Amino acid sequence: MPSFDIVSKTELAEVQNAIDGVLREIQNRFDFKGSKSTIERKENEITILTEDKVKLAQLQEMIKGYFVRRKLDPGALDWGKEEGAAGGNLRQVVKVKQGIEQELAKKIVKAIKDSKMKVQAAIQGDELRVTGKKIDDLQACIALVKGLKIEQPLQYVNFRD
Repeated sequence: MPSFDIVSKTELAEVQNAIDGVLREIQNRFDFKGSKSTIERKENEITILTEDKVKLAQLQEMIKGYFVRRKLDPGALDWGKEEGAAGGNLRQVVKVKQGIEQELAKKIVKAIKDSKMKVQAAIQGDELRVTGKKIDDLQACIALVKGLKIEQPLQYVNFRD
């Protein structure tokens, strides 16, 4: 029976490459000369530390720009709250989304079932498996899910006959 999986994975090596690019640009930009702006990544978390809101906004835009350059979707970033740090600095923790959360998975399954397509969707951990008798039904299902306007980037993998 034909099937495919809906997943949400972000390549962490490319995330690190994007951060490295931002750090190189910080060293060369005149408006960041002498500032204590840093970006660090630990697993799925990026920590931005800078002096004021203007520089924080610039760093956010630079990160989004480098994500696009590295062919990553900026929608994979979950921007946390801006909070005060030592020395009057600002800190922001950004999470890189990996996997589909239960709430979003249930929303996708409900949309597929409400469409009355002849496919079945099952939640398997942090991904979805969609099966059906015809490949055309599966392709219509992919088009339906793409039309849901979900902010998180989704990939459609393991398309099997």
